[in-house]
Amino acid sequence: MSLIQILNLRDQSHHIPQLAAWHHHEWLALNPGRSIDHRIEYMQSYLSDDLVPSTFIAKQGILMGSAAIIENDMDTRPELTPWLASVFVAPEFRNRGIGGRLVKHVMQQAKYAGIDALYLFTPDRVSFYQKLGWRIFKQEEYRGHLVTIMRVVLSHDREKNNFNNND
Repeated sequence: MSLIQILNLRDQSHHIPQLAAWHHHEWLALNPGRSIDHRIEYMQSYLSDDLVPSTFIAKQGILMGSAAIIENDMDTRPELTPWLASVFVAPEFRNRGIGGRLVKHVMQQAKYAGIDALYLFTPDRVSFYQKLGWRIFKQEEYRGHLVTIMRVVLSHDREKNNFNNND
């Protein structure tokens, strides 16, 4: 059995239609009105040499999942940037550590690029992210859903680790 590879979607762009379909199905409620074609077009904008935005995929012969780093994932929170987004593992590959590997890969890439902190929001996976070092930043309603905004600090500077949860 081959090892699971984490690759930049830029080098595997033929997977965009499958990822777009997965993401559309998974997050339609949070993105009403967005079509699969719109998702495909949006994902193609991630194919540059820049880290932000970019998508990483997990493969073991076949596509297993994805995670992205983007400028902003909540239009109501433009001051928070950049974001971990689109963390998805196909149902048949879940509970094998693939999602954690994808998240850690994005965190590592961001740290190497000199990014001090990342944000994400989740309606229902707080404990998954907490196990990977993320902390609750704030809970709020977003597009009719209660979500938890989380933050992870990537620098080792203690002053940067102190942040205000009450903004």
